[in-house]
Amino acid sequence: MLIAAGQGGAVFTHNFKIWLLTVVPMEKTTLIFLILVLAALMYYLARTKSVRLVEGRCSRLHSLPVYYGNYAAMWFLFPGLAVISLWFSFEDSILTHLIVSGLPVEIMSQSAEQLGLFMNDVKNVVNGTSSESEDVLRAVGKYRELSSTSNQIMAFVTLVVSLVGGWLAYSRIAPGFHARNHVETWVRYLLILCSSLAVLTTIGIILSVLLESLRFFNRIPVTEFLFGTSWSPQTAMRSDQVASEGAFGAIPLFMGTLLISLIALSVAVPVGLLSAIYLSEYASPRFRAIAKPLLEILAGIPTVVYGFFAALVLAPAIRELGSRIGLDVSSESALAAGLVMGIMIIPFVSSLADDFINAVPQSLRDGAYALGATQSEAIRQVVIPAALPGVVGGILLAASRAIGETMIVVMASGLTANLTFNPLEAVTTVTTQIVTLLVGDQEFDSAKTLAAFALGLVLFVVTLVLNIISLYIVRKYREQYE
Repeated sequence: MLIAAGQGGAVFTHNFKIWLLTVVPMEKTTLIFLILVLAALMYYLARTKSVRLVEGRCSRLHSLPVYYGNYAAMWFLFPGLAVISLWFSFEDSILTHLIVSGLPVEIMSQSAEQLGLFMNDVKNVVNGTSSESEDVLRAVGKYRELSSTSNQIMAFVTLVVSLVGGWLAYSRIAPGFHARNHVETWVRYLLILCSSLAVLTTIGIILSVLLESLRFFNRIPVTEFLFGTSWSPQTAMRSDQVASEGAFGAIPLFMGTLLISLIALSVAVPVGLLSAIYLSEYASPRFRAIAKPLLEILAGIPTVVYGFFAALVLAPAIRELGSRIGLDVSSESALAAGLVMGIMIIPFVSSLADDFINAVPQSLRDGAYALGATQSEAIRQVVIPAALPGVVGGILLAASRAIGETMIVVMASGLTANLTFNPLEAVTTVTTQIVTLLVGDQEFDSAKTLAAFALGLVLFVVTLVLNIISLYIVRKYREQYE
């Protein structure tokens, strides 16, 4: 009987493996959905078991029933998701290695770049494009076969790991088990992981931009880039052509960015600050409830809409007006881009200024009124000085937003790097040149393309410094009036 039972168990295990490899959905998204559904089922079973063990008297449990359910669901869910994540991380490289190792000798003898292009053709055909190369089609068939096998193995391993984790958690459920402590520990680790993602993402962005910038500075001196006055990144095809090595002096880009940003701030700061003063000090509650949301709608308009407005409406209007009074205005003047950008960042100045003005204690206003000051005098001599640190911080944040704006300046400003401070002429900005340098099929080992990363590094440093200064001003001086 024992032998028969052992044989029966072996047959069951064999059939179970066959079921996992044939019946279980093999698509990754379907597998994730299945794991979530089974985790919810595990939650229900564990919660029901905890209540059943104490015969419905939940006061005898160390933790609430929901914690027992969460504990079992977590042990079912997290191991399976960990397996899927690891599979996603290594599957492509392993499949690529297996495909390349089985290619004909004449293809394997090619350079690494050519092999990479060959594998890109294979993946494109897998994703739906067509190809007439027999080698590519054979590699596509093998890739699909290996991918299907990989999905089957992943489904089997994921379900086994999840079932083992869920069963271990389910077996530990008892009235005296500290389920709440374990669940809260899991949640704390999850929160730490989520909070670390932003930091790790920032570090990754900095390193990626910094490393490529260092490659650029190995070819172009830093002094030439930061203090040069000629920007012409286009390299010639022949060495006897003019500017065959390109010119990478970024001063014209910095001047153009500064000019457009100053025009934008000259529009946004007065309008935003005065509108904040009116809404917080003079407007009735009914008018404020209507006007403030309408003003903040400006922040939700896509920047491409602002770009269309600047290029198709405002820029021609400014040019026509200038021609009537005898001024030569460029069709892509810095004035048009700066004015539209100023309209876009009005909500940044207005909302922050309004918040800090409302944060000024009413006792300061009452004291000014008690000394005989009028409302305008109280606002000018008491409220604004008290809220000034927050207002300055908001202006600096708006400045960093203006410096980093891309879509408006790409559509409304020019592409020629002019070293001028005339708002009626066409200028270009750092963000415009970054877009221009990275558009199309570019080689990432040329100075032209690497210049975009150097510009991005400068832009990142400038906006970071502005944000740090604004936060420092707000935190240092805000406490004086709390």
